[in-house]
Amino acid sequence: MEIILAEPRGFCAGVTRAIDIVEKALEKFGAPIYVRHEIVHNKFVVENLRQKGAIFVEEITDIPQNSLVIFSAHGVSKKVEEDAKNKNLKIIDATCPLVSKVHREAKKYESEDYEIILIGHKGHPEVEGTSGQVTKPVIIVSDEDKARTVKIKNPEKIAYVTQTTLSVDDTKKIVQIIEERFPSLKRGLATKDICYATQNRQDAIRELAKKVDLILVIGAQNSSNSNRLRDLASEYVESHLINLDNEINKEWLKEKNKIGISAGASAPEILVKNVIERLKKMSDNPEEVKVYGMNGIKENVYFALPRELRK
Repeated sequence: MEIILAEPRGFCAGVTRAIDIVEKALEKFGAPIYVRHEIVHNKFVVENLRQKGAIFVEEITDIPQNSLVIFSAHGVSKKVEEDAKNKNLKIIDATCPLVSKVHREAKKYESEDYEIILIGHKGHPEVEGTSGQVTKPVIIVSDEDKARTVKIKNPEKIAYVTQTTLSVDDTKKIVQIIEERFPSLKRGLATKDICYATQNRQDAIRELAKKVDLILVIGAQNSSNSNRLRDLASEYVESHLINLDNEINKEWLKEKNKIGISAGASAPEILVKNVIERLKKMSDNPEEVKVYGMNGIKENVYFALPRELRK
């Protein structure tokens, strides 16, 4: 058996920053510290931070007054920000800077009186946060069917932004449909809002899928970017999304000689190592299992911590 590792994979700069924010806040201010929503979509990461003293909540009402709250990497609405201020909470914002960029774009379009389409998955925390950053209703378009049927009040004054963790190819198709329907649409690069890490991981898994018989994507079921990796890989080869190594089904490995592994942007490298060890144990000849790293982009992006946590 050969195991080939996608490059890049795993943590992106935004996720690394968000986790560092929680850990450094715990060091500086002590437990407990409240985090609104999962800091990133990975149970292993969340449980590790919970054991260190982080308390994860879905609503600001669940946080005692005068406490410290950290907003997750997905971003929050203005209402959440206001609710936190009204409870006199100390706020540290771990919103990914690339998500904050989309927030600024949406606010700019609103200030110019554009109707705003948000391409993304309804109910996803990032989509809820972006929608709630503007006062006028945002039109959520989640797929090509919605793009073909969406109704616009003023087709002459319309713009779009996107969720940062979408499939690059799917987004292009949706934008193409919208552009054809609304010629006056304020145009831009279709994938301008999709984060560099999402795009890099999608490009890598596309190349990986050409080299292997099976792909395992490590990531949470509620992780948008992990699901997109699995979906994209499935277009080429049998692929499965797993959260932990104990979810591997031995039936998947039958007659599979080359296995590819990638990991979503919220999945730590320790989970990749655990999957490799599990595959070795499941192999008929563990000593003959070879592990290779695929050539790929080396990411060197870094996002600074909030001012209150810098030494």
